[in-house]
Amino acid sequence: MHRRLALAAAAALSGALVLTACGSSGGGSDTAAKAAAGPVKLTFWSWTPNMDKVAEIWNQAHPDIQVSVQKQASGDDAVTKTITAAKAGNAPDLVQAEYQALPTLVSNDVLADIAKQAGAAKDKFAAGVWQQVTLGSDAVYAIPEDSAPLALYYRQDLFQQYGLKVPTTWAEFADAARQLKQKDPAKALTTFSSNDSGLFAGLAQQAGAKWWTSSGDTWKVGIDDAATRKVADFWGGLVKEGAIDNQPMYTPAWSKALNDGTQIAWVSAVWAPGVFTSSAPDTKGKWAIAPLPQWNAGESVTGSWGGSTTGVTTGAAKAGHADAAAQFATWLNTDPQAVAALVKEAGIYPAATAAQSGDALATAPDFFSDQPDFYTRAAEIAKNTAPAAWGPNVNVAYSTFKDAFGKAAQDKSDFSAALSAMQQATVADLKKNGFTTEG
Repeated sequence: MHRRLALAAAAALSGALVLTACGSSGGGSDTAAKAAAGPVKLTFWSWTPNMDKVAEIWNQAHPDIQVSVQKQASGDDAVTKTITAAKAGNAPDLVQAEYQALPTLVSNDVLADIAKQAGAAKDKFAAGVWQQVTLGSDAVYAIPEDSAPLALYYRQDLFQQYGLKVPTTWAEFADAARQLKQKDPAKALTTFSSNDSGLFAGLAQQAGAKWWTSSGDTWKVGIDDAATRKVADFWGGLVKEGAIDNQPMYTPAWSKALNDGTQIAWVSAVWAPGVFTSSAPDTKGKWAIAPLPQWNAGESVTGSWGGSTTGVTTGAAKAGHADAAAQFATWLNTDPQAVAALVKEAGIYPAATAAQSGDALATAPDFFSDQPDFYTRAAEIAKNTAPAAWGPNVNVAYSTFKDAFGKAAQDKSDFSAALSAMQQATVADLKKNGFTTEG
C-alpha cells in the first residue's frame, strides 16, 4: 500500500486526523445531480441474500434515487474486487464490507467519510459497534448493517442428564468440560477449531485485546498481548489435557457430533440457529442460548464473530452522489421497515439496537421455538459488545492463525508459539508494505 495512504489510515485510527484522501464527501454537488434530468442511479455491491428485494422498497418510495443491487461474493474476494474496481475508476456507489475489512478499504482510498451526512446515526448503535465504523476517529466510513455478538449455546437435555451447570465464567466452563469427560469420555463439551479465525478474534476482543492500534504514523500490533495470551492459554490448556475436542468446525464429522449429542455446547454468534438447522436438524428444540462465560464473575462482556456494514465509496463522492448514497445506507440500516425486511428476507441480526428488541425479531428462530425469548436474550448480550481494533492486513493474521493454530490444535502443543507466529507474520507483512510498526 502506498505510504501516503498508510499514514492517512493511521492518523484516522488515532483520532488525530480525518483521512484527507477520503474526507471529501462531495455532498455539495448532490444538489446539481438532483437538478439533472432523471433520478440519481446508484449501484450497490452486496452479498446479503435478497438485498434486491429490500432495495426495491426504497426504490418505490424514492423515485429520485434509484438503487440497483449487484450480488457479489463475500470475504477477501469481495475486498480485493472492490479495491481493484476503485483503482480502475469502476467502483460501485455503495459497498457491503465486513468490519475487519474497513481499515484496508480506507487505506486504499475506497471509502468516503460520510460523517457530515450520516454522523447522526451514531445513537442508533451500541458504542462498540459504532466505533468500528469510525476507526476511532471523527470520521464515519460506513453504517453498521448486522452484528454478530458471541453467546454460548448448549444442549439443555444433556446438561440436565449429566448434572452440568450452565457456566457463567470461563473457569466454570473448564470445570464443566472436565466433569463431562469424567462422566462420559466419548462426549466433549465443545471443540477448539482453527478453520475460522473470527471466533478466536471475538474471544480475544471479549478479553480486552486490541490487535491493531496506531499513533501518528506508526502501527502497533498487539496480537500477542496479555489478553489474547490469556485466551490462547485457556483453550490450549483444555485441548492439551483432552478436556475438549480439537477438530475443526463445519466438517461432516463436526455436524454429526452436534446432531448425535457427542458435542453438547458451542460458542458461536447470534446467527448460530441457521447452522444448527442444517448441521444438527435432529436436535431442534433441544438447544438454548446463554451469555458468553466471563473472565470475571459478575461481568457481561461479549465479542463479535462477523457482521458487516454499508459504505459509500469515494467514487460516489466524486460523482456528487455522497448525499444520496449515505441517505440510502442510513435508511437501509436504521429504518424500521428496511430492517424488518432485512430480517425477513436475509435472516440477519440487525446492528441497530432498537431493531434488536423490535417487532422484526419478536418471534424466535424456528429451531429455538421452545425458547420464545431467544432474541430478547440476544439483545441483552449484544448491549455490551466489546469494540474491535482492526488493521490493514487482517487477512494475513487470519491466514497465519489457521495454519499455526491448526497445527498446534492437532498436535495438542503449546498455543503460545502459534500466537507468536501470528504476531510475527502480521508485523512482517506491514513492514513489507511500507508501514512503520511497533511491536
